[in-house]
Amino acid sequence: MDLGLKDRAALVTGASRGLGRAVAERLAREGADVLINSRSPGALEAAAREIAGETGRRIVAMAGTVADEAFCSALADRCAAEFGRLDILVANAGGPPPGGVDDFTPGEYRTALDLNLMSTVQLTLAALPHMREKGWGRIVAITSVAVKQPVRGLLLSNTARPGVVGFIKTISRDLAAEGILCNVAAPGFIHTARVESLLTSQAEARGATREAVLEGITTDIPAARIGRPDEFANAVVFLASEAASYITGHTLQIDGGLVQGLL
Repeated sequence: MDLGLKDRAALVTGASRGLGRAVAERLAREGADVLINSRSPGALEAAAREIAGETGRRIVAMAGTVADEAFCSALADRCAAEFGRLDILVANAGGPPPGGVDDFTPGEYRTALDLNLMSTVQLTLAALPHMREKGWGRIVAITSVAVKQPVRGLLLSNTARPGVVGFIKTISRDLAAEGILCNVAAPGFIHTARVESLLTSQAEARGATREAVLEGITTDIPAARIGRPDEFANAVVFLASEAASYITGHTLQIDGGLVQGLL
């Protein structure tokens, strides 16, 4: 299937590794040029070189934190300046630390909201003028299945991420007629460093082994395994493509069937 992404320009945050990097690489393989961002300059530059070498597309790296409003504006403007356009925004940010009700101060909740909710708001508002100029755009916010079913031990994530869905769902109604489609990608357990950290923290909390925790998790997944980053990226890139031209305001679970709710 031709996804209609050749020569499109994308901005992908949280892209030095894990889910963001997988998405950036897949977009490039489909013919898009990509500006990638993360807070780790060395890892980000290495990712840019590797993706460019593997795909032949232009990959630009710009390090910094998307919790900062001015930096989000600079990211969007840099993408448009480098590629002459900004068609696709994939808003992704690292998850806050694991923990429960006794583990965090109000300030730590605010930090989580800045990183996981306000970053999406800020990136979207910065990208919109560039998308409106071309009359075409795709916004995909990466959250977690926690927006549909809270994940044990991830109180901050369970609190901050549902707000992203409310934001995306609301603006999708305002922007669809302008050719700008907005959706949420909600990963379940995908094999990344973040999930490895979660497995370790849950094992320590329960006095169990990592393998025992993983077995308990996969027991609840109909696919009987955790997912791969490339499987997640396939779904996100579809939502970011011309092929998804009649899909907006949707939260797509990429979770091997983990969440069983009817809605």
